Amino acid sequence: MSTVEVVTSIDIHGGILVGDDGSPASRQAVRWAAGLAGRLGAPLHVVRSWAISSAPRPATATGGYVPPLTDFEQAVLDRLRADVDSLELPEGTDLQLHVLHGPAGRRLVEASEHAEMLVVGTRGAGGFLGLRMGSTADQVMRHAHCPVVVVPVPGADDPDDLDTQLLGRG
Repeated sequence: MSTVEVVTSIDIHGGILVGDDGSPASRQAVRWAAGLAGRLGAPLHVVRSWAISSAPRPATATGGYVPPLTDFEQAVLDRLRADVDSLELPEGTDLQLHVLHGPAGRRLVEASEHAEMLVVGTRGAGGFLGLRMGSTADQVMRHAHCPVVVVPVPGADDPDDLDTQLLGRG
């Protein structure tokens, strides 16, 4: 029986690395990083990490059949490609898409070893209401091997609205 291998690491040399989980904050981070990469003439590496629980359902998943992990990985890559295409990034962006199996913070820190910069949004798709900084952003700020930029989403966190939501009055 053969072993199914999925990608858990990438070896990039230079360029800007940006984490994307499909959230509004990560979409803003990709836009910002693409603008900077274009101005610098640097490649842009967009990374999405995944687990079975977060992966889109592969086309090969039919009644009673659980597809191999590589099919899930392809489904994640397809979704990432569609999400990035919808951003309408500047023409000529040297764009490279990567999907990595495993926890986002760990995979981004590992991939940052030879990057010029790592860019993330303030909060991702799995954040808790009211947090100003997500766990992935916090982890990469503490452990990345290169400079980190955390891109805020303007107007996304109205403090009065958050208080109302947290107190259950919204």
